[in-house]
Parts: sequence; structure tokens; C-alpha cells
Amino acid sequence: MNANQKGRIDSCSLSELTLLRKLFNVPTRNPYPPQDKRMKRGTALAGSALFLVIAPGTVMILVPWWISRWHIEPPLLGLSLFRVIGVIMMVAGLPVLLDSFARFALQGLGTPAPVAPPAHLVVTGLYRYVRNPMYVSGVLIIAGQGLFFGNLGVLTYVLVVWLIFHLFVLFYEEPVLRGKFGAEYDEFRANVRRWVPRLRPWQGK
Repeated sequence: MNANQKGRIDSCSLSELTLLRKLFNVPTRNPYPPQDKRMKRGTALAGSALFLVIAPGTVMILVPWWISRWHIEPPLLGLSLFRVIGVIMMVAGLPVLLDSFARFALQGLGTPAPVAPPAHLVVTGLYRYVRNPMYVSGVLIIAGQGLFFGNLGVLTYVLVVWLIFHLFVLFYEEPVLRGKFGAEYDEFRANVRRWVPRLRPWQGK
């Protein structure tokens, strides 16, 4: 077989392969990154745990302790009811935080840290009720400490934290997620509110 005949055969084979791909809707490139380039669950869990200690640990525990020294002041407005509300908020916020971090690692295959984001959009669990359960839980935990300890400094701090969360979500996180996940995120965003939880879980996915 001469070179010209071999070239014609290769050209025909390529044309037939292209036609078969189109008929059976076979992508020409792998839509998913190679396994060794995707974060594995163990790595994602370790990264999420480390980020949990560093970021929420500082914002939600260390700074409120630095402000209040966890010293119990007289209850706000002289009402012990505020202490009870504070305990309820802290108890409610902690499992929400832990569940959200776990879902980022186990389902999203990533971490909440911007440097190692999830590969998949997480829309299960508490994310069916509110788009930002991590931030909501953080506000609950900090505000709960302010109410329990009767510390106005901690309550002022939680307002600043919420404002930072809001600006970060609005100007960084949402544009990044929209660019990465496209229509999938747009549908999620259209059905689940940013801060106010739904009464019933979203069943869109």
C-alpha cells in the first residue's frame, strides 16, 4: 500500500468516526476532568476540616471570646429569656454548620475555601431551604453568644460579620458560581433565597 492510498483510508476512517460521534451524541472531549485531577473525598474532608478550624473557628469562636472573654454579663434588658434564646441559636447553628461543610466535601468534592472550591454544585440537605446555610449558621452562633453572655460588643460584631458575608456573596461568590455552573446555578438561585429560608425544601434537583 502506497502513501496516497494509506492517506485516503485514514481520511475515510476519520470522517466515519466523526459521523458516528454526531449520530450517537458522543462528546469529542471528556466533559469531566481526569480522576487524578479531581479532589477525592478524603482530601476534601481533610481540607474542609482544616478550613473549619481556621476560618469559622476564628470568626465564630475566637473573636467573640476576645470581645467578651465569655464573661456572663447581666441579661439584656434584664430578661433571662434572651439567654435561653441565645442557647437555642447556638445549638441550632452548630449542626447546620457541620452538615454544610460535610456536604461540600462528600457531594461537592471540594471545600468551602475559595482556593479549593467544590467541583459540583451542592443543592441537597439544608441547601434546599436557603442558599447560604454556612453563613446563616455562623450568624446564629455569634448572635447566640452575644445574647447568652449579654454582651453588646458581640452583638455589634455579628452585624459587621453579616455585612461582610453579604458583600462577599453578592460581589464574589454568586458571580463565580454563575460563571462555573451556569444554568444549573441560575435555577437554584431563582428558587432558593439567599438569606431567608424556605418553609418547604426546593425539589428542583
